[in-house]
Amino acid sequence: MKRHERMNALLELLGERGRVDVEEAATALEVSAATMRRDMDALAEQQLLTRTRGGAVLSSVAYDLPIRYKHAHRSAEKEAVAQAAAKLVDRGDVVGLSGGTTTTAIARALATRPDFAEAGPQPHLTIVTNSLNIANELAVRPQIKIVLTGGVAHSRSFELVGPFSELVLQQISIDIAFIGANGMDPVMGATVHDEAEARVNRLMAERARRAVVVADSSKIGERCFARVGDTDVFDTFITDASAKESTRREFADRGLRVVTARPLASERVSE
Repeated sequence: MKRHERMNALLELLGERGRVDVEEAATALEVSAATMRRDMDALAEQQLLTRTRGGAVLSSVAYDLPIRYKHAHRSAEKEAVAQAAAKLVDRGDVVGLSGGTTTTAIARALATRPDFAEAGPQPHLTIVTNSLNIANELAVRPQIKIVLTGGVAHSRSFELVGPFSELVLQQISIDIAFIGANGMDPVMGATVHDEAEARVNRLMAERARRAVVVADSSKIGERCFARVGDTDVFDTFITDASAKESTRREFADRGLRVVTARPLASERVSE
C-alpha cells in the first residue's frame, strides 16, 4: 500500500471509530508502529487529525473525511460490488441508497449506465437517499430524479438521520434498496457504528420491495455497535471475490442470496 493510500485508510479508520491508538491502527493497516506514528504526525501537521498520547482522534475539520479521503481505500473491490449492484436495477426503478463509499460507487455506476443517461422528457431513474454527497453528485444529471430525505446531518458520514428522515421514508415505496454496512456477520447481520444511522438504514430497507446489503469483504466478520438487520429485512448480500467460500456459505445457509462480485468478470451467485 502506497503512503497516500495508507494515510487515506487511516483517515477512514478514524472516521469510523473517532479515535485509534498507534498499535491498533498499525495492526489494521499491516504496517509497523513507527510507520504509523510518522503517518499520524504528518496528518496532524495538516490538521486532519489530532495526536493524543499513544494515538489520534478526529480533528475539528474532519467532517469532510468520508468523501475526500475514503474513496481510494479498497476501491477495486467497491467498484466490483457497485457494478454488480447496478445490474440489478431496471429502467424506471425507484432505488434507495444509504450513505457510504460503497453506495456512492453504486450511485456513480448507475449515473454512467448508458440506458439511464439517454435524453428524454422524463427521468429514467429515481434515487432516494439520505446521503448528502450522493445527492450532490447526482443532482446535475437531469435523467435521474433525486429525492433527498430530511434530517440532521451526521458529521462523520454525510448522512441525514433522525425523525425527519424517518418521516419521509415512511411515506414512500422503493423498488430496490442498497444499504451499506460497517460490519457484516453471519449471526448479527449488517451493523453500523451509529444507532441513528442504523434506524434510518433499516427503515429504508423495510420500505423496499427488495433490500440488498453491500459491503466489501473486509467488513465480513465485523460486529459494530448498532444492528441494521439480517434476513428479517434483507434478501441479498453483495460482496467481493476475496470473501471466503465457507463464509459465503454461512450467509447462504441463513437465507441470504450471496452475490460475489469479480472485477472484469461476471459475478458469481451462490444460493
